[in-house]
Amino acid sequence: MNAYLAGNCLVFTLQIHQVWSACCPAHIAGAASALADEAGGEASLKLPDLSQVTFLGIDGHKLLLFGIVICIFGLGFGLAIYSRLKNLPVHKSMREISELIYETCKTYLITQGKFLMILWVFIAVVIVMYFGWLAPVHPTAVTLPIILIFSLVGIAGSYGVAWFGIRVNTFANSRTAFASLRGKPYPIYSTPLQAGMSIGMMLISVELLMMLFILLFIPATTPARASSASPSANRSARPRCVSPAASLRKLRTSVPTS
Repeated sequence: MNAYLAGNCLVFTLQIHQVWSACCPAHIAGAASALADEAGGEASLKLPDLSQVTFLGIDGHKLLLFGIVICIFGLGFGLAIYSRLKNLPVHKSMREISELIYETCKTYLITQGKFLMILWVFIAVVIVMYFGWLAPVHPTAVTLPIILIFSLVGIAGSYGVAWFGIRVNTFANSRTAFASLRGKPYPIYSTPLQAGMSIGMMLISVELLMMLFILLFIPATTPARASSASPSANRSARPRCVSPAASLRKLRTSVPTS
């Protein structure tokens, strides 16, 4: 009977100890410190030195410079198709209708652009609070303006491609309608296909151009969050709780066997 009661007391004591170990301030502080040591996010990414990597005898920096040239050719391809669609034959009435549609879309784009600028003000406040105060990327006097500028560059890129797409589509609509009067199927498929190729190439080229510019010409700054002590030293300096296994061995030696 005494052994049975002692066993129940042992189980109850271990359950209380497990709850205490989970809620122990030392464990909570240790978990928080571990999360701080392993800070994540885009601001903590360390970009490698692209010139130290080679592909077919060409270092990464030069290879990405060739990528910028290809993006410029892509922009030229999109503008060339834009000019071709604009110069296709079209009836005067059909051109007037497409211009009316474009003016309506342009009014919408201007209104949308004003709304985006108001929205960007709130986004900029959040960026300044996060990268300037909560998780600063040193030196903040350099990195914070770069982040704000490229947030505007990203919005401007998407906004410009949307405007370009509306202009190209209005060209393609009226030219396709006029080509359908001839009764030949090829121009009906070719003109919208060229418009889609022009918009898609322009979109991809603009996005890749911005990405390559950031990788090649923006300094790879990293947050100055390195701890002066090593992780092992930090772990040894933290307060420690007694593990449940050690308590179990201690309790077993103290429980009477009779």
